[in-house]
Amino acid sequence: MNIYEHDERYSRRNFHFGISMSLNRSNYKITLDSNYLAQNEILEAHALTNPGFSLGILSDYHISRSFELRFIPDLSFSDRSIQYKISTADTLPVKKIESVYLEFPLHLKYRSAPYKDFRMYVIGGFKYSVDMQSNAQARLAEDLVKVYKNDIGAEWGVGMEFHLPLVIISPEIKVSYGMLNILRPDDNLNFSRVLDKLHARTLMFTIHFEG
Repeated sequence: MNIYEHDERYSRRNFHFGISMSLNRSNYKITLDSNYLAQNEILEAHALTNPGFSLGILSDYHISRSFELRFIPDLSFSDRSIQYKISTADTLPVKKIESVYLEFPLHLKYRSAPYKDFRMYVIGGFKYSVDMQSNAQARLAEDLVKVYKNDIGAEWGVGMEFHLPLVIISPEIKVSYGMLNILRPDDNLNFSRVLDKLHARTLMFTIHFEG
């Protein structure tokens, strides 16, 4: 079945389903607080990038031959870390924030005209995330940086569709940028009070399998 025959069959159905598997690299965009300049114990605070993965269920609403509305609820495992340099220690302590997110991304997808069995596409949209580990006991330890449970992110990316006889395989690269400051302020925590804002950032490589 060539891509034109596949498109003809594709256009006769309004909804299409599949699965998504992703590898991600996540960190924070850190904004320091005025307390950082007022003290001399913590000399530096910068984000480290850590790997993770996610699994999702893909559903597409077919608007036209070129446009789709895409919804991919997924479960995402992401670790983000902050490394500090302290004036009284030779080692560089790292505060890791482990998260398990239930995510609800909604994207508008635009597909190019087909070339043989191949299409390019771009996506853009938003994502609502709930951190299922935000109330875990480990998060209550007094030396950890605390974060809020909910976040909203803007997302954009590019991908390719390979139309095979029974399935469409789509590798994709996507960037997600948290729009909310998820830092939960606590002036009693040394590692937290030098921070003003934390915004989650993620780079994802995803493969979609769609019937």
